[in-house]
Amino acid sequence: MSHFQERGLEIRAQAKYLVLEFMHTSSSCQPGNEGMRLSAIFRACGFDWGTYPKATSTHQQYWVVALMRELEAEGQVEQIAASGPWRLR
Repeated sequence: MSHFQERGLEIRAQAKYLVLEFMHTSSSCQPGNEGMRLSAIFRACGFDWGTYPKATSTHQQYWVVALMRELEAEGQVEQIAASGPWRLR
């Protein structure tokens, strides 16, 4: 694995930790509560770079979907409905 791939893995691990840390501090994200939309989590964690041509905030969120799916596979979060909010398990 290259140095850059290793650094990328570290950044992804830090991003997952940041999202979990945020969700643990949010009452909406607690188990059994209403959850929070991905866009709100994305912005609250500082992942939004602002709006740029062909790189709107909405488009920038796609990588965070993969992050949330990994956390879901690890059993740490759940999506309440198919296109609905997320919360801790």
